[in-house]
Amino acid sequence: MKRWRIPAAFAVVAAALLFVLFKGFGRNPHEVPFMLKGAPAPDFVLKPLGGGEAVKLSDLKGRPVVLNFWASWCGPCKYEHPVLEWGAREMGSQAVFMGVVFEDTEENALDFLRRMGASFPQLMDERSRMAVDYGVAGVPETYFIDAQGTIRGKHVGPIDPQTLAARVKELSQPAPASTAEAARQR
Repeated sequence: MKRWRIPAAFAVVAAALLFVLFKGFGRNPHEVPFMLKGAPAPDFVLKPLGGGEAVKLSDLKGRPVVLNFWASWCGPCKYEHPVLEWGAREMGSQAVFMGVVFEDTEENALDFLRRMGASFPQLMDERSRMAVDYGVAGVPETYFIDAQGTIRGKHVGPIDPQTLAARVKELSQPAPASTAEAARQR
């Protein structure tokens, strides 16, 4: 009677492990589900790095926005930054590109940009209030906001040129019915 218990326990554990593995296959690890998809993007008013007139998201309504959270201490951000620079140059007529400094000092961020380039506006989120509103868990994270101010998606980790181009192109397409409906209900 006791001889069947060990194989049965092993079968149960193996079945549970296979179920967990099966649920994870076919999913892109950069496609992290989040509650703001299809919701209006939280408005913000942030000062640009180095000073200047504050930038307000609601003033950009009517134009798609690519919003990238980054920091000078972030290794993957150094890898990603040239891709965003390329994107701003190549697709800046299709979307407004903006960087948001996350958990960093203005001095370090400005030094990073002197070395890496700064062809699009960079904003300072001094107390990370905006990052909290957007649900930022770490950097880099890039949010894609359509011309109506609806968050269409986000990309976690360094973005590659193909993904960036595809996401910007999606912003010019009509919102899927479920996304548009969710935005109207809020």
